[in-house]
Amino acid sequence: MTDVLRRGRASLAFGFFAQGAAFALLVTRIPAIQDRYGVSDALLPLFLAAVPVLAGIGSVTTEQMVKRIRPSRVLRWSQPAVLLALLGVGAGGDLAVLAVTLAAFGLAVGALDASMNMLGVSLQRAYGRSIMLSFHAVFSLGGIVGASLAWAGAHWKLALWVSYLPVVAVLLPAVLVASRWYVDGRPAPAADGTGGDEGADGGGVVFRALLPLCLVMAFAYIGDSTVSNWSAKYLKDVLGSSEQLATVPYNVYMVTTLVGRAVGDFGVRRFGAVAVVRLGSLTAAAGFAAVAAAPGAWAGMLGFTLLGLGLCVLVPQTFAAAGRLFPGSSDAAIARLNVFNYVGFLVGSPLVGVLGDAWGYRWAMLVPMVLVLVTLVYARSFEARPDRYGGEHERSRTADVGRGSDGL
Repeated sequence: MTDVLRRGRASLAFGFFAQGAAFALLVTRIPAIQDRYGVSDALLPLFLAAVPVLAGIGSVTTEQMVKRIRPSRVLRWSQPAVLLALLGVGAGGDLAVLAVTLAAFGLAVGALDASMNMLGVSLQRAYGRSIMLSFHAVFSLGGIVGASLAWAGAHWKLALWVSYLPVVAVLLPAVLVASRWYVDGRPAPAADGTGGDEGADGGGVVFRALLPLCLVMAFAYIGDSTVSNWSAKYLKDVLGSSEQLATVPYNVYMVTTLVGRAVGDFGVRRFGAVAVVRLGSLTAAAGFAAVAAAPGAWAGMLGFTLLGLGLCVLVPQTFAAAGRLFPGSSDAAIARLNVFNYVGFLVGSPLVGVLGDAWGYRWAMLVPMVLVLVTLVYARSFEARPDRYGGEHERSRTADVGRGSDGL
């Protein structure tokens, strides 16, 4: 049983790594993609907005698919689809091809994100302790590797397909092999001792219970997209840094996100999820406040460092909390929660841009700060409920650890 769990955890972690690398390779080469296809500045936002919208559709569709097939099978085939779509973006020659490949990328990413986190939550339940942050730490590591490869491609002026092809050639067979050891979990028993399918049809009561976590997810991604889209511009235009120094904050943010997630599970085991979420929210709010009040570039850098350490814990713990809140229908809860990932991504960048133009970017940074602080109101939603669901530490009866993704 232990070997099955360990192989399942390692293979899923590699899936998170591959997804982090693929996503970073796409988003960090957007200027090169725009140049290759001749996408105008007016048309580019439509292409970029279509990806998270279609990803949301892919996530909702996954909720329906996992009622008939195992999440591991969805993950097994959606991950290669993402990698092939990435290669298609780099190799295409006209706008029609770009539209089709980005659409495929978006739909596959939605299915991939949802199914990955479904498996992560079921594995955490089987382990009986917090491990979700470690999966997202590996995702961050993949993002750093992908961004570094993208920088190398841009530095050497490589064609997009030349940059993407070696990555896809390595990752595609590797994820297919690793998928053999995915571990699917059974729904945890419900309070009445049944199979726990309450809420699977998505009644209003379920959504009302899930709504606080949905809001936390959206707020976290508004904060994340603020950093990814505006940190360089803020440092250069507001704090007067050089263009070279302006590229540093996002790299610092990615590294501190990795560090925070690498140690975050230990904090959850020692102090509990509620305390970790509260500390993360306060740290992220302090980061936004430091950025808004920074007198110069290096003080702003400190703010972005705090943001990485604070925001990094919110998303993984939100997925884990959804699994605890709906143990008998965790797959459906995670698929719906995952949609708010893309809502936050869609809202964050234009929100800060509009407010920055109207009020100034210092004031605009206070808006995601307030939203992150609202997370404190919902912190109790992250509390484990052992009296209701039988505890997070029951291992063998809450996960089908004896069966891999093929049911062998």
